[in-house]
Amino acid sequence: MAISDGTVVAQKNTKTISIIVPCFNEADNLDTLIQSTIKASDSLDSNFEILFVNDGSVDATPQKLNALAAQHTCIKVIHFSQNHGQSAALQAGFDYASGDIIVTMDADLQNDPADIPMMLQELGKGYDLIFGWRQKRSDPFLSRKLPSMFANRLIAFITSFPAHDIGCGLKAMKREVLTNLLLVGDFHRYIPILAHWQGARCKEVIVRHHPRRNGKSKYGIDRIIKVLLDLITIKFFITYMHNPMRLFGRYGLLSLFVGVVSGFVALILKMATDFDLTGNPLSLIAIFLIIIGVQFFFLGMLGELCARIYYDRSARKMYSIREMINIDEKE
Repeated sequence: MAISDGTVVAQKNTKTISIIVPCFNEADNLDTLIQSTIKASDSLDSNFEILFVNDGSVDATPQKLNALAAQHTCIKVIHFSQNHGQSAALQAGFDYASGDIIVTMDADLQNDPADIPMMLQELGKGYDLIFGWRQKRSDPFLSRKLPSMFANRLIAFITSFPAHDIGCGLKAMKREVLTNLLLVGDFHRYIPILAHWQGARCKEVIVRHHPRRNGKSKYGIDRIIKVLLDLITIKFFITYMHNPMRLFGRYGLLSLFVGVVSGFVALILKMATDFDLTGNPLSLIAIFLIIIGVQFFFLGMLGELCARIYYDRSARKMYSIREMINIDEKE
C-alpha cells in the first residue's frame, strides 16, 4: 500500500496490519517514530493502521497525537483518562485494533520499525507469534541489562519456555492468538509464554535496539520484584490453572502427614518421658508462621484467580477511555 499524507493510494492485499504503540510521556519521540513507522509499513504488501494508546501522559503527548491523527488517516488514537500501565494499554489496543496481524512496539525509539517487515515474513512461515531478541541491547549494564539477563534466565528455567529476551516490546502475531489472551497486572512481558501455553507456535528473532534519544525509562530497578511475583503467578496458571487441587492438595497432604507424624511423636515422648507439650515456644512459633505463610500464599493465588474470572466474565474493562480518534466505537 502506498501512503501520501496518510491517504491510501493503492490497495495491494486484503489483509490488514495493526501496529499498536502504547505511549506515556513520549512527545519528543512521536514525530520520528511516525516517520520511520510509516516508511517501514509503506513497503508492506498490506493495508495498515497505527494505533497509539496514550496511557495518561502528562506532557504534550495527547496534543501531538491528535495533530498526527489529523494529518494521517492511518493513525488512530486512544486516550486513557489516567495512567493504567502498559498491559492495560496493550489490551485496549488489542480490543480496538482491526488488523488480521497485530504488531506491538514501544514508543521510545529503541525498537526499530524497520524490523517489522522481517518479522512479518517470519510470521508467514507457519508461526503464530514472532517476538524480538535485543541481542545487542543499547541500555546501561547494571541497571537494565544485568537484571534483564537474570530475569530472562529465571523465566526460561521456571516456565520451560526457551527465550533470550522475553521483555522485548517488538512482537508480531496473528489475531487468533489474542482470542483467549487477557492481560492483567503487568503480564504484557509474558505474552509469548501465555500464547505458547495456549498452543501458539512462537519464534524468537534478533532485532535491532537503539539508545534512548529523549525522555527516560519508565521502569526502575524495582521491576525485579514485580517480575518475580508475576512469574510465580504465571507458573501457577501454566501448570495448575485447570487442576489447582494438584497444587493445593499436594501441600495439604504434606502438611497433614507432617502434622500427624509430629503429633504421634509428641504423644510417644509424653508417655515415655513426661514431655511438656506446651513448654517449647519455638515449636509453637514455627507452627504459627508456617500456617500464616501458607494462608497468605494460597490467598494470593485465589485472589489472582478471582481477578481473572472477574475481568473475563464481566463487561468491565481494566482501563478507562477519555477519547478515541479515527476509531469506530465497538459495542
